[in-house]
Amino acid sequence: MTGRLDAAPKVTGAAGYGSDRTLPGMLYGHVVLSTVAHGEITAMDVAAARASSGVVAVYTPFEPLELTTPQHPLLGGTWVPLQDTDVAYHGQPIGFVVAETYEQARDAAMLVGVGYRTRPASTSLDDGLAAAEDGPPAMDGSPPSLAVLAPGVESIDDALADSAVVVDATYRTTMQNHAAMEPHSAVAIWESGRLTVHSGTQGADLQADSLAQALGLDPSMVHAVNPYVGGAFGGKGQTAVPTFLAAAAARELGRPVKAALTREQVFTATANRPSTVQRLRLGAEKDGTLVAVQHESWSATTIDRGFVEPTSHGTSRQLYATRNLAISQKMVPLNIPRTTFMRAPGEAPGSFALESAIDELAVALGMDPIELRRRNSSVAPPGRDLQWSSKHLDECFTVGAARFGWSARTPGGRVDGDWLVGLGTATAMFPALRFPASVRITLRDDDTAEIATSGADPGTGLLTVLAVLGAESLDVAPDRVVPRLGDSALPAGGMSGGSTATASAGSAIMVAAPLVIDELVALATAPDGPFAGREVSYADGRLLAADGRSLTFGEVLRAAGRTSVAAIGSSAAGEEMTKHSFSSFGAQFCEVRVHRWTREIRVSRMLGVFDAGRIVNEQASRSQIIGGMIWGVSAALHEGLEIDADGRLANADLASYLIPVNADIPEVDVEFVRRPDTLHNPVGARGIGEIGIVGMAAAVANAVHDATGIRVRHLPIGIEDLLEG
Repeated sequence: MTGRLDAAPKVTGAAGYGSDRTLPGMLYGHVVLSTVAHGEITAMDVAAARASSGVVAVYTPFEPLELTTPQHPLLGGTWVPLQDTDVAYHGQPIGFVVAETYEQARDAAMLVGVGYRTRPASTSLDDGLAAAEDGPPAMDGSPPSLAVLAPGVESIDDALADSAVVVDATYRTTMQNHAAMEPHSAVAIWESGRLTVHSGTQGADLQADSLAQALGLDPSMVHAVNPYVGGAFGGKGQTAVPTFLAAAAARELGRPVKAALTREQVFTATANRPSTVQRLRLGAEKDGTLVAVQHESWSATTIDRGFVEPTSHGTSRQLYATRNLAISQKMVPLNIPRTTFMRAPGEAPGSFALESAIDELAVALGMDPIELRRRNSSVAPPGRDLQWSSKHLDECFTVGAARFGWSARTPGGRVDGDWLVGLGTATAMFPALRFPASVRITLRDDDTAEIATSGADPGTGLLTVLAVLGAESLDVAPDRVVPRLGDSALPAGGMSGGSTATASAGSAIMVAAPLVIDELVALATAPDGPFAGREVSYADGRLLAADGRSLTFGEVLRAAGRTSVAAIGSSAAGEEMTKHSFSSFGAQFCEVRVHRWTREIRVSRMLGVFDAGRIVNEQASRSQIIGGMIWGVSAALHEGLEIDADGRLANADLASYLIPVNADIPEVDVEFVRRPDTLHNPVGARGIGEIGIVGMAAAVANAVHDATGIRVRHLPIGIEDLLEG
């Protein structure tokens, strides 16, 4: 199977997203946002809004909806709106107007008057560096700062001082928003004390649990539905503001409520990738052998110390072998919108800094950048004894260099008419993870098999992967498999994030398949079964007896008077984590053309070669990688939120928040090194959803330097950065 099962409904408009649902008697809610970055709400005048045509209710911190903060063991607390009068950032949700129509709710929301007691706002990451605090522990529990030093070396400074060549540079990345095509929204319905919510989310069971906690309900009384998700990549990992508000308002008003953020509201009422400052110091021998790596990172975060971008832990701690390593992660609390995971959190911005610094070291050494990377390729993360389960990064560079024509590269670029042409490369790496997941396989009497889990497909192709792996595990044709996703009533599939879904759900399928086949065999060989008392085997979706008689599983069920038989399989990371380190790897290549006079930058060629274990679905895998690489170009040349001194986002809309269009992106070439990694999981697949973005921004920046001789150490790179000389 190469096509996507959800392709036709999505391109024809038949796919139903959360906000597409319209119900009799439904009300519409509109969120009110703060207009100051820091302070306290002293009063809210809602009289005019309440008197406005069609308005049913207005909620504020002074007349709130009853909600409590839900907690998750991995994600922590999820902020809920309207619970106090504190304002922590410009654009914070502070009110909710509910009316008979969307337009009435929107217009009435504009009539709400708000009084503030303002306080000074901290909005500049650079200004806050001196007062930075230690970041939180890394995902694996490691401290924010750590060092691994060779015997006899007392400090990283001493190791750098003993290095023949040293690179010392500081890099900056800016705040970004997911800007998913589907704005955050929800439709909430209460029936007989039970809540049903239709809302795009990265995990239906996680959203149901979050809402149950927030509303004080037993989890069995919440049903979350999200068969289609219009983009996420971290931005819909936690329950969103309109979902909380719609659910609570619908309970209070006794009518269904729909709430959707406007495109502008998405930039502040959801959460963003935080900005970073990163200092890299690399020390090497003259032959390129790394002696010392120091990676100091500072990440913006919210005033309440929310998510921090783990740039040093996700890159310098993993990529290269070195005798001496020191990393640190600091955070700078600011009055900015909430921060959260975004595609390759930590690795994407961290790789821009590290892979730019590696390129600078290659230039200082007069060495080919690929050779420098090969010479320092790690067998295991520095300071750890657990070797990589499978690593074919050198092969990625070999295949990529030949395919991209790297041998024809001339350091310092070349000239093509009025265009300066340069090539750049970078290493990509993202940890191979697995989350707990359960999948139910149901064999039906019509000879179809349902593969069901509550997980989500936010565009990644998981629906098709379920069909492919289900067909393999049951030894049937893929068109006989009916995959189901996005419903909290199904077995818990966890969050679709961290490039985990295929390995997690796929492993659970491989557990469930033999269980359901055993159930089928037991049914068939029971005293009243069609193969009573006989030995049978299973193949090609059929039960076979020694005398040659065979029946499809549907025929077995019909003969036994059953409509179906089912089993649930569960899987999670286990003891393999104590034996190996796991990661996907890749080599990124980029060619850019910079106009000699206007300094316009054009990406003209891209290639990514990836070692991600088994590739389950070629088309979906290529699409995921291409999307990530395009996002990397966007980070390098287009994308970035700008914050005014008063905390207002200056470009919180798609007219001024720049992202690439078709004309900005050439044909993207992708290749895979196909080496299944069954030490990681029985499917042999590792994550590909996130790794495509890693290293791409650095490859672009390195190509820009190759073309122009100008080293730009911040993102995004603009024309003004190339005007010197």
